[in-house]
Amino acid sequence: MIEFVDRESSNAEKYTLREQLFGDAAVQPLWVADMDIATPACVFEAVQKRLQHRVVGYELMPNSAFEAQIEWFKKHHDFVMLREWLSYSPSVVASIGCAIRSFSEVGDEVIVMSPVYPPFFHQVAINNRTVIHHSLHQDSEGNYRFDCQLLKQHISNKTKMLLLCSPHNPGGRVWSADELQELGQFCIDNNIIIISDEIHCDLVYANYKHIPTQSISDVIANQTVTFLGTGKTFNMAGFSISTVCIVSNDLRAKFEAELKKIHWGEGAVFSHVGFEAAYSNGETWYNELMGHLTLNRQKLIDFFVSTPIKMTIPQATYLAWLDCRALGMGDKQLRDFFVYEAGLGLSAGLSFGREGSGFMRLNFAVSLEMLEAALENISNALKGRGYD
Repeated sequence: MIEFVDRESSNAEKYTLREQLFGDAAVQPLWVADMDIATPACVFEAVQKRLQHRVVGYELMPNSAFEAQIEWFKKHHDFVMLREWLSYSPSVVASIGCAIRSFSEVGDEVIVMSPVYPPFFHQVAINNRTVIHHSLHQDSEGNYRFDCQLLKQHISNKTKMLLLCSPHNPGGRVWSADELQELGQFCIDNNIIIISDEIHCDLVYANYKHIPTQSISDVIANQTVTFLGTGKTFNMAGFSISTVCIVSNDLRAKFEAELKKIHWGEGAVFSHVGFEAAYSNGETWYNELMGHLTLNRQKLIDFFVSTPIKMTIPQATYLAWLDCRALGMGDKQLRDFFVYEAGLGLSAGLSFGREGSGFMRLNFAVSLEMLEAALENISNALKGRGYD
């Protein structure tokens, strides 16, 4: 059964950084994408069992951990991965940087589709590559779409990679098979490698289905590198474990060559056992989590329908993308409105790219009581501005 945890007295990043980020240590933090929900008990039970062995030395990530992930993806995503495709990584962001260095040279171009998770931009820049900025556009329902015809006008022979966020953060979009086929074909036609961040892939709501990019076709699979893991699904970011899935022998060899330079190793033994336990025994907990997130999502839908703030209804993730442009505020004013008038620390939309100007991102993976308190704060702040 899922359990809600008071993290304020812990060293949780979302709490300890409040004053630094928002100038107010009392704000309710609804920004960084982790949950105020206890990690599954089966994970801690596995770690406690491992603690009975009194040596904590170097260990390889066991095949059984990878096999547990393979079985999960077979069951939940109809995608059969082979063991040899998979390897350990400490985080998706580390994997993005490694992939950029593996498959491109300094000065090459990388497509980033904005708005998107901020490290996409940062990793391209810090590795001395050039961002090809593709603005996603919103349809009448607020869902983001890409435009391959427009993309074609902006690429060159130096465009080597495309970073894909699937499901999309911050918009909560679940890309369809047709969309992924179109994007995959575009990348094949132009010899562009797809880097697919699918860390939110399990957090998908009823009537939607995550399609692994590598499942679209064998050709697209061989031109795609996918990042996966337990961090979001099971609230395990602090275990610092994820996986990299590379079908192509050639791409895998290039990635492994870069790994030898940075030597991030195989990770920690407690991460291995926690990872395996989550995929092997976390099904009941996961189902309860999705039930709770679904209720919170509906609470948000019902609330924002009658306010000047409009929410893109998330098809996936526990992140609400709020269109606040009708309030007529600049981005700093908007941030200050939420911090000082609503008492909330949200992620500023502008941090996800220029297309995020006028938006805010709200993490709703909290208790219903905490969410209701946050919505009451927003309601009162809006009333204070003259909105009924």
